[in-house]
Amino acid sequence: MNKQLDAVTFGEPMAMFYANEAGPLHEVTSFSKALAGAESNVATGLSRLEHLTGYVTKLGEDNFGQFITSALNKEKIDTASITTTKEFSTGMLIKSKVLSGDPKVEYFRKNSAASKLNLADFDEDYFASAGHLHVTSISSALSASCHEFSLHAMEFMKQHGKTVSLDPNLRPTLWPDTETMVNTINDLATRCDWFLPGHGEGKILTGLETPEEIAGYYLERGVSLVVIKLGPEGAYYKTSAGEEGYVDGFKVEQVIDTVGAGDGFAVGVISAMLEKLSVAEAVKRGNAIGALAVMSPGDMDGLPTRDALEAFMSTGVKK
Repeated sequence: MNKQLDAVTFGEPMAMFYANEAGPLHEVTSFSKALAGAESNVATGLSRLEHLTGYVTKLGEDNFGQFITSALNKEKIDTASITTTKEFSTGMLIKSKVLSGDPKVEYFRKNSAASKLNLADFDEDYFASAGHLHVTSISSALSASCHEFSLHAMEFMKQHGKTVSLDPNLRPTLWPDTETMVNTINDLATRCDWFLPGHGEGKILTGLETPEEIAGYYLERGVSLVVIKLGPEGAYYKTSAGEEGYVDGFKVEQVIDTVGAGDGFAVGVISAMLEKLSVAEAVKRGNAIGALAVMSPGDMDGLPTRDALEAFMSTGVKK
């Protein structure tokens, strides 16, 4: 493995069928196909900003698996460490089209190939080639073997002097109960450098109310940077070195689809931190890409190229 990666992530990419017309999913007759998944969103966003990014997963030897690999390759994401299996199928989902609010999403991922990811799939040389690891808690919710993979990957990267980011990406329906979800994610958080919860997520995970209190909770447990997403208001950050502040959000002309906004925010923060920008600049970039995400249909449509990002951040107008 000679290729040096800026970042690596792992998880469950899925084939997504999204409705071309508004209305209840069972009445929709026309769908379009796209790639979906929180981690693949982040990998795509980083790649579009010219950071060489690797994606690790397990796919079924089926048409959905072929589609996902092809879609990742088109985004110039490294797929050298993706494995396949004949025993299990690739996951998929269907998503409604809405005129306002959040779309309805139904998943078909139980016993998927990605949920069978395990320590035997962990390639030490591949992960060691990357400077940064991004994790979401979704992988830990999929199966015991995926959780074990998550813990091992985070510990491995920290032992090798790499940085690790964690987006909780709360998915209550994937967990057996709230207590298990909270305890598992808080344990994962102690193993990361940069923790990126939404304000609502932080309140669920800590029982605390204010961004300052939530950030303090995780800084006391060894996290070096906590950035709390505040929706249209922007975000709050605090570091173990004592830096803190609120960063205003960007004006959103029209909310089209909120799915993927948090992943876009993560792309902004991670990419800027990898480029050694200040924390405040990183949070500002996160706010910008989050705004672009909600003004675009689809999970990835709003993830910008570097030119598009710079144009939006300088003018506040989506090109």
